[in-house]
Amino acid sequence: MKNPIYPCLWFDGQAKEAATLYSAAFPDTKITADTPIVVSIESAGQKFMLLNGGPQFKPNPSISFYVVCETKKEVDIAWKKLSEGGNVLMPLDKYDWSEHYGWVQDKFGVNWQLSFGKLTSTSQKFSPTLMFTDAQHGKAEKAINFYTSVFSPSSVVGILRYTEKDGDVPGTIKHAQFTLGGYVMMAMDSSLMHQFGFTEGVSFVVDCETQEEIDYYWNKLTESGEESMCGWLKDQFGVSWQIVPAILPDLMRDPVKGQRVVQAFLKMKKFDIEALKKAYEGDSA
Repeated sequence: MKNPIYPCLWFDGQAKEAATLYSAAFPDTKITADTPIVVSIESAGQKFMLLNGGPQFKPNPSISFYVVCETKKEVDIAWKKLSEGGNVLMPLDKYDWSEHYGWVQDKFGVNWQLSFGKLTSTSQKFSPTLMFTDAQHGKAEKAINFYTSVFSPSSVVGILRYTEKDGDVPGTIKHAQFTLGGYVMMAMDSSLMHQFGFTEGVSFVVDCETQEEIDYYWNKLTESGEESMCGWLKDQFGVSWQIVPAILPDLMRDPVKGQRVVQAFLKMKKFDIEALKKAYEGDSA
């Protein structure tokens, strides 16, 4: 399946405000869906779901988005927009890996690594970066091997390890790039004391065409993990996923039938496509 993975960002009623900010910060960005619960945007051809989930969770630096900007001006525009009311984690400056780079947490808690460079280095403008900290420290390589075994096609593009000179645990991952079903992701370990870890604040959605696909991803990703409700789960590293039927938006468009679908999936952990279709048709049998 083409690009089955996309990120979901959790907000407390501010999804539309965030979508407006990101549309101003990044070129070629548009709002593609706008409902009270979900706002979707597409930027540089990549989909983001913005969820009004309430105050329970918030994004944090454990998952950031590495953004390739092909001009310094683009970096500067995004930096100015995203840093307003936000928090600078690494100042905009020249670094070994980029002559114009900065890490900023926007006012909603979403983290962006803005880097001047060429898209050929990643083939993707936005690449989520997983930071393995605290109890998960040192598990980045295990996670990469696990994820690339679950998704196909997949590949490990490259791994750079810490050395004695880096001020972190030698041999653990300083930076890695890998692909899952054509979706580029990155990972790193950090032994520093951080006050954050993986939460539902950023999750990854996997759109599935069939029940077999849902069953496969659910069973694989919950191995040593944790089942939640409404298609949500946590894998063995604490990263949250949503295993969702691709047909779900169509089933929810009708205000009456869609409400029956919602009532049906609120009772589900793993999604059942046939049960959702029956709810849509009003078949309670």
